[in-house]
Amino acid sequence: MSTLDDLKAGFAGESMANRKYLAFAQKADAEGLAQVARIFRAAAEAETVHAHSHLRAMGGIKDTASNLQEAVEGEAYEYVTMYPEFIARAEAEGHKAALASFKWAMEAEKVHHALYSKALAAVKAGQKLPELPLFICTVCGDVAEGAAPERCPICHVGRDKYREIK
Repeated sequence: MSTLDDLKAGFAGESMANRKYLAFAQKADAEGLAQVARIFRAAAEAETVHAHSHLRAMGGIKDTASNLQEAVEGEAYEYVTMYPEFIARAEAEGHKAALASFKWAMEAEKVHHALYSKALAAVKAGQKLPELPLFICTVCGDVAEGAAPERCPICHVGRDKYREIK
């Protein structure tokens, strides 16, 4: 093990804790436990501070073109390699909830890949992308430019499940 390995493990752990605590906060809010939800959100934000610190320490934030290239490669890996393997395993095990989650994520990763690829091409060409509103499907993670669709092309929920990203 090395310090770089420790930074990577710390980054992964802090990142996962952030997401988990935000999910816990939503549940606490739904149960009417507002202060508990705030505690979860505060801790989640602190975990983000830790994760970003670890990422900076390992030199993981570069210029925007490099960051976009890494994002393009990461999204491609997810929808070409990772999720197909996960889907096959979930199908073999009959885990329907996991199967739906993996399939939706895989399709959303294709959208993310396209958005990052378009952004990377613009940055490499010295151009700025047009500033369009972005909307995310809160069920599957689809991202829509300009306006939320009437129905999500991935999970088929209505427009009301999209929220604008500010």
